[in-house]
Amino acid sequence: MELAKITSKGQITIPIQIRKMLNLKDGDKVVFMTDGGKVIMENPTKLAIKEAQEAFEGLAEELGLKSEDDVVNLVKEVRKELWEKKHADND
Repeated sequence: MELAKITSKGQITIPIQIRKMLNLKDGDKVVFMTDGGKVIMENPTKLAIKEAQEAFEGLAEELGLKSEDDVVNLVKEVRKELWEKKHADND
């Protein structure tokens, strides 16, 4: 458990262990959420990645992606299709 004091301006210093846990650096922003009677502070970048992972959960299996090479090949295919579409539009 960590303790922080609130200043007259409503500011707090986030304890070092919490900053390390959330991978927060100078200038980073934090997001506050409520869950029942609890307030949760999170690194918004970390939260966005987590939400993206949840949104894409199961998609790799649906696309038949089993390895990093499969992902790389899919990216190459998509880039090729985009390149071909772009150049077809210019003709």
